[in-house]
Order: sequence, then C-alpha cells, then structure tokens
Amino acid sequence: VQLQASGGGLVRAGGSLRVSCSVSGRHSNSYATGWFRQAPGKEREFVAVITWRGDTTYYADSVKGRFTISRDNAKNTVYLQMNSLKPEDAAVYYCAAQPGLKGTPRYWGQGTQVTVSS
Repeated sequence: VQLQASGGGLVRAGGSLRVSCSVSGRHSNSYATGWFRQAPGKEREFVAVITWRGDTTYYADSVKGRFTISRDNAKNTVYLQMNSLKPEDAAVYYCAAQPGLKGTPRYWGQGTQVTVSS
C-alpha cells in the first residue's frame, strides 16, 4: 500500500485548510486510513481515522468538532478538512493505512507541513 499526503501550507489562526492523502496499491481496500501529526519536539499523535467504506470515523478530542475526515474511493483519496485552526495544530501531518479503526498503522505516507500563524 502506498500513501502520499499533500495540501499542506500556511494559514492564519481561525482559518481552514484541507489536506489530501492518495491511497493506492493491492489490498488498500483492506485498511482504514488515519491521519497523524507531529509537531517539533513532540511525539507523533493520532488525529482522525476513517474506515475503507467511509462509514465510521473517530477523532482525537483535540480536533473533534473542528476537523472532518472523509474519503472518495473513486479517487482513491482521503481528505482531512481542518477548520478553526489554532497555532497548536501546526505540525507535519501524515496519513497511514491501518487494520481497522484502532489498529497499529502499517504503511505511512510522507508528511505535509501545516503552519498556523497567530
């Protein structure tokens, strides 16, 4: 399974940004797709996850109500819509393929940088 994240950039606090993750490869439909992030000096943390069917999602408390994960399997793409961004949301965002909503990520894409100015 191959994943490629894109769409990061610079946004002001309170603004919105959507990052995308292209998912491909054999058996990619066997995995849920998660978003994670890592800020400088901090450990990588879970942000959101969606099943392959797109029927179930789960969010970290820190982003619940502000971020929305979705997918378009016709385009092999998973999206993370980020609204009401805060400076503490700034990080490198990674997407990953994992076996189920609570599975350990098995495949990782490269990150995309999200910078939030105050």
